[in-house]
Amino acid sequence: MSEGLHKVLFLCTGNSARSIMAESILDRLGAGRFAAFSAGSQPAGAVNPHAERLLKQLNYKTDGLSSKSWDEFGRDGAPELDFVFTVCDSAAAETCPVWPGQPMTAHWGFPDPAAFEGSDAEIAAFFADVYRQIYNRISIFVNLPLEALDRLSLQRRLDEIGRADPNRLETAPAI
Repeated sequence: MSEGLHKVLFLCTGNSARSIMAESILDRLGAGRFAAFSAGSQPAGAVNPHAERLLKQLNYKTDGLSSKSWDEFGRDGAPELDFVFTVCDSAAAETCPVWPGQPMTAHWGFPDPAAFEGSDAEIAAFFADVYRQIYNRISIFVNLPLEALDRLSLQRRLDEIGRADPNRLETAPAI
């Protein structure tokens, strides 16, 4: 993997919560080493208000976030991606478009907080838990020695991150 800015796309069906949180987390943790994007196969058209509220509470910038189609990243002129991660089970089962640049791909599934039902407090707690899981995986990813790993070794590490129990990864600060 070459040095420079690594472009990462997070995919989910609705692109309203998990992929949006992943984009925000990587933008922060990536510290200029990564450019994060998110998209969905069937975008909801808006960022989930619970996700947006949580990100604002954690001092993330939310003004540029939007729910958009993954088609935007398969068109001419789209960023040449280095990595594409699916973050929900339904997106992992779908046939993805061909991405410019032949990026590395992995599935990092998380429960869908947008589908969770309960009181406002229970929903907020569930969103915070999914945020923590996403944060943990991305924290491990940004700390990989990308330039020192060959493509096969890097793919193995990306797959391991996706298979690891995100509840046992202890890297996220308390919310």
